[in-house]
Amino acid sequence: MPQDAFTLRHIARELDAALSGGKVNKIIQPSRDEVDLILYAGGKTQKLLLNTHASFARALLSQQPRTAPDVAPNFCMLLRKHLTGAQLLSVNQLGFERILAFAFDCAGEFARAERVLYAEIMGKYSNLVLTENGVILGALKVSSLQENFKRVLFPGVKYAPPAAQDKADPSDRAALAERLSAFSGGDLARFLSQNVAGLAYSTCALLAPLLPQNAAAEELADALRALIFSDETAPAVERVNGEPVDFHARFAGGERCGSVIDAADRYYTERENRRDFADRKRRLESALHARLKKEEKKLALLEERRQSCADMEKNRVNGELLTANLYAIPRGAESCTLANWYEEGSPSVKIALDRQLTPAQNAQKYFKKYAKQKRTLAAVQPQIAEAEEERDYTLSMLSEVLRAEENEDFTETEEELRAAGVLPAPQKRKSAPARQSPFRAYETEGFRIFAGRNNLQNDRLLRESAPHDVWLHAQRYHSAHVIVRTDGRKAPASVLQTAAEICAYYSDAQSEERVPVDVCERRFVKKPPKARAGFVVYTDFTTAAVKPNAHAELSVRE
Repeated sequence: MPQDAFTLRHIARELDAALSGGKVNKIIQPSRDEVDLILYAGGKTQKLLLNTHASFARALLSQQPRTAPDVAPNFCMLLRKHLTGAQLLSVNQLGFERILAFAFDCAGEFARAERVLYAEIMGKYSNLVLTENGVILGALKVSSLQENFKRVLFPGVKYAPPAAQDKADPSDRAALAERLSAFSGGDLARFLSQNVAGLAYSTCALLAPLLPQNAAAEELADALRALIFSDETAPAVERVNGEPVDFHARFAGGERCGSVIDAADRYYTERENRRDFADRKRRLESALHARLKKEEKKLALLEERRQSCADMEKNRVNGELLTANLYAIPRGAESCTLANWYEEGSPSVKIALDRQLTPAQNAQKYFKKYAKQKRTLAAVQPQIAEAEEERDYTLSMLSEVLRAEENEDFTETEEELRAAGVLPAPQKRKSAPARQSPFRAYETEGFRIFAGRNNLQNDRLLRESAPHDVWLHAQRYHSAHVIVRTDGRKAPASVLQTAAEICAYYSDAQSEERVPVDVCERRFVKKPPKARAGFVVYTDFTTAAVKPNAHAELSVRE
């Protein structure tokens, strides 16, 4: 939900208590919609996250990692110029609006100034505006008079908050009572959201049952004001079937949180992670499907060339028969019928001739066509094998993407896709190698089981395993490589059964009732030289047919 004024009031209080007196050490802008201020306050480093995305606008403390771009955007540079080293004096809500005012004491070498950073948390109209003495120094989203004649956000213009809505301000008791006097029954929550400023419908739905029923307008106004301006909170994340659907400053149920900021951070972080996961998965699937379509088109063309050589042996035989029967073929004939002694019973075969050529030249024509087809087939066969290998490798990468369950699964997959040319190389200066994501890990009966998330992890899992560890892979399907770490012990059948079920689950046959899984010791698994990531050959294996099972109850963090 968008953070309404009711929720922001509590967030402003919590931010003020946590950050007042803190010093700004660093400012980054990880995306076009977000600015992060790193402050040292309360004896520790804290990150103030200010986001203006239409669906995820918020102002709160967060420890979620963010990566700064190589080149800071203009607004970030402006904030660094005016706020780096500044002391945060206070955090206040502007009236009962969805606007937070961060007041900073900025001391320079020759002057001292108080600057205010306004965070307007208003859905698609969200913005960040930096001012000094009420005059705008810069805004994240600038609008000129030509773009918006009602409100100008441009350097040098005096800052003015957005125009008030045609709703009652709850801080004005008389105006609130007058507006509530128009309520004649029905859905009180809907009436409040449409007539009282700063309250989202979800907040009104929680407040309405706490108000006195059939009360006079003045009594209703006093009760509503008492709820709105109370410092009492019961922060929680509301979930439906495990999915976060909202967060609240006061909520009787849900997942309890230590503060309103904590509830908001959990809600938005999970929602953003789900959005990022879906976006990354969609992007990778699209790139792989495009590559697969290209490879299948190439294979079709190569197969067409191979089919054009299907009558190669027939052309050779025709040439041989014509050469052996030159004396019996009249010149200028359109065809001839000869006994084909290359087949059992020497059946008669009719051979087409070019009337413009002699019988010997017709024979040579068939030999030349045979030789050309032979050369074509010799060239096409390895090309088809290579194209099929490319297609199979693309299918294995697509299988990785489809099996992904969280953002972490894509870290090395994207690296692999860039190396394979499926994704373009990032346009940035060389940096430290990306952190290797952990294997899927499980523990049962004192044994550790590991499953690779992608081809690169499958190779790494193989390298890090001991010769007598147990290796598993779904037969005839793309699947994760699974290792049972034995530490020299003999793994019981129940452990191998569990590992096989995990392997079957993380395969293309996840939806099948029974999946064949090959099992052997790691020492019997070899990776051929120059083989693609994830490709191995193995011997001395047994096969078990199992039902796919994720065994989430056995999952552990590495």
